[in-house]
Amino acid sequence: MCRHAAWLGEPRSLASLIQDPEHGLLRQSYAPRLQRHGVVNADGFGMGWYDGTLPEPIRYRRTVPIWADANLPGLARAARSHCLLAAVRSATVGMPLEETATAPFTDGRWLFSHNGRVDRKALRPLADDAESTCDSAWLAAAVFARLRAGAPAGDVLAEVVVRAGGGDPDARLNLLACDGASIAATAWGDTLFLHLEDGVLVASEPLDDRPGWQPVPERSLLLATPDGVRVQPL
Repeated sequence: MCRHAAWLGEPRSLASLIQDPEHGLLRQSYAPRLQRHGVVNADGFGMGWYDGTLPEPIRYRRTVPIWADANLPGLARAARSHCLLAAVRSATVGMPLEETATAPFTDGRWLFSHNGRVDRKALRPLADDAESTCDSAWLAAAVFARLRAGAPAGDVLAEVVVRAGGGDPDARLNLLACDGASIAATAWGDTLFLHLEDGVLVASEPLDDRPGWQPVPERSLLLATPDGVRVQPL
């Protein structure tokens, strides 16, 4: 499994997802509180953010544990945006340890992360190719192909999750995607939480103990824009 988080709202630093909160992704990499599968997320990490002067998001990803990157604390404090996504990875047995298998995946304006696992045989009908043999990379390829065709993000995530889940009943398919103006996420097989305060914070598990964290129901789709948040069953 993995842990991921995204923010949409007033500009803030990536440190607000990673090292500033007591239970941010840095701590979740070695001591997650609600993770159902696996105990350590030490197989890499990645983060992405949007700069208004660039047409595509900026991405930084590594295959080392997040706590082992001496450059990360300063970078995470300097990188600020109204839309952020970050993830720490626990690779499924048999999946490669390489940057091309590490979230976030990118295509145009989109950032994408997957928390879970799925049989790659269930993904073959959904995508023609992927940048890695990793199941998450194949999910990303399936999502990006449909987004490029013009389908709305919510419809895309719903289709990919339902079809992949139909091919693998044991799949865990918590997906997270953003394009700088919206967030789309699914809860399918693991926890997902929502917090609203000066924006929308979505995370695998709460980053702190503030009141206001709301669990997203199992097998649900979350859609967030500056105008509000909608949660609906898958």
